[in-house]
Amino acid sequence: MWAVGATWDGERPVTVIDWARPALDLGAELAAAAPWPAVRGTRWTQGRVGTGTTPAAHLVTVSYVLGELTEADRAAVVDTALAAGGEDPAAAIVVTEPGTPEGYARVLAARDRLLAAGLHVAAPCPHDGRCPIEPGRDWCHFSARVARSSLHRQVKGGSLPYEDEKFAYVAATRAAPARVPARVLRRPQIRKGQVILDLCEPGETLRRATVTKRQGPLYRAARDIDWGDAWPPAEDAADAGPGTPG
Repeated sequence: MWAVGATWDGERPVTVIDWARPALDLGAELAAAAPWPAVRGTRWTQGRVGTGTTPAAHLVTVSYVLGELTEADRAAVVDTALAAGGEDPAAAIVVTEPGTPEGYARVLAARDRLLAAGLHVAAPCPHDGRCPIEPGRDWCHFSARVARSSLHRQVKGGSLPYEDEKFAYVAATRAAPARVPARVLRRPQIRKGQVILDLCEPGETLRRATVTKRQGPLYRAARDIDWGDAWPPAEDAADAGPGTPG
């Protein structure tokens, strides 16, 4: 909700569904202080996803939920998200889980279900095909740096003013999306005169690319690129290519 408020201007109906009343009450208290009208005007609804009527929506998020459910209930939650989006070509569904091998497996199962229902993967994959990562050897996940308050540090027994939250996700749309050329799957390795990028590319392939200083603007872009970003950046897509094989 906060991300949506920070990304898109204006007011829009927002509904949060959760079975736990204390969680809803806390959410409403936090939302009341949000700087965005759409977040402050959120409707907080107690209920279990998959029971009762789910409101139609352009964007449905399922965040850190599937890991708490049985396999059958996970499928029911994804189906409920699909029902909320309906046949609206503007509909989008985002499923997010912890960035662990188990979380990735749950996201992968949700991805398969969304594809089977006719949706297309908008991110992170640059294709609708099979995930090229070999199960058991690696998993697709990303990282976001989250600021810690003093209370947060006390509760978690940490000393740093931040933590790196690892997550796995899939975003799917009813309409075919504009795809990125490739996705950076790991933190870039910056070395003297070169940057090494691990990429997921169309065609269900993984590739390690090396961008060297001789590639000028592309090299400078590679030094600024981050884990999870598209590669190459839009303004550099027409340059000398995505880098040489590593």
